[in-house]
Amino acid sequence: MLRLGRREFGAHEPVIMAIVNRTPDSFYDQGSTFDDEPALARVEQAVSEGAAIIDIGGVKAGPGEEVSALEEARRTVGFVAEVRRRHPDVVISVDTWRHDVGEAVCEAGADLLNDAWGGVDPKLAEVAARFDVGLVCTHAGHAEPRTRPHRIEYDDVMADILDVTVGLATRAEKLGVRRDAILIDPGHDFGKNTRHSLEATRRLGEMVETGWPVLVSLSNKDFVGETLDKPVKERVIGTLATTAVSAWLGAQVYRVHEVAETKQVLDMVAAIAGHRAPTVARRGLM
Repeated sequence: MLRLGRREFGAHEPVIMAIVNRTPDSFYDQGSTFDDEPALARVEQAVSEGAAIIDIGGVKAGPGEEVSALEEARRTVGFVAEVRRRHPDVVISVDTWRHDVGEAVCEAGADLLNDAWGGVDPKLAEVAARFDVGLVCTHAGHAEPRTRPHRIEYDDVMADILDVTVGLATRAEKLGVRRDAILIDPGHDFGKNTRHSLEATRRLGEMVETGWPVLVSLSNKDFVGETLDKPVKERVIGTLATTAVSAWLGAQVYRVHEVAETKQVLDMVAAIAGHRAPTVARRGLM
């Protein structure tokens, strides 16, 4: 059982986390949800299409203009409070690596801290424990926030992923974060080249076997683009193919841009796996 905010999710229940960037320079939408009204409209659409979690980010993941903690909080805290007011049952996640930002968004109503940079600020887990919210423990290849990998090598990329993510999850539990609110994420593209991300996907079952719920953030990433030689706006099919493989291997939470398309893929895989009945059953009965 995964328990976040007011929601509980069964072991075989796929969960969609919709991305809402409060940044002017995000790699995919180029700032289309930087202003409040478009961002709130994006939340409404994502929830209506089946997202259970809204992931709000105030800093672009890649290199770019410096964003202070104060500015990151300005972009996210008030927005979290408004989403909480409008959607009391939705799970609100905030993508941050800073404990002071984490504290501010938790006070505003966040249910989950999505630490995409692998525990670079160890106090963030302490904040999650103090506010009784969830925590995503990510493998970022031991990289500093907002840096790109350069000729990074691993003896065994999945062994490193497991060592880091399980270590972070175990530490968080010891600090007092509820076990049923901790997720682990292989961190596709973070501190990895394309071959590393492909191998992480291929071996995702090893993460599932740890017993911690697995979150994957695959949406339109560079490893998809390089595999298929496609620009950012033409990576949806590759993303959905990777989503299907990840679902079959047991990942539970999917951080995405395309909610409706992802839901169809996850529903189909769940039905094939025997975890979900068809929505309708007419064939051969009439």
